[in-house]
Amino acid sequence: MDLLTIVILISLILTIVIMLIGIGSMGRGGDFDEKHSEQLMFARVGMQTVTLLLLFFALYLANT
Repeated sequence: MDLLTIVILISLILTIVIMLIGIGSMGRGGDFDEKHSEQLMFARVGMQTVTLLLLFFALYLANT
């Protein structure tokens, strides 16, 4: 595995972890959810963006 593949996998795993924390927070509700639900949503969207950009970059490198 090269470095870009490892970085993409780490980014995917972080996206999944953030998403699972957000789902768990919504399921429980309470103070934590009220304080952090928006932050978790933005973190998830940001990680998804990073992951997609890395995947597009890997595709670009593969085709050049």
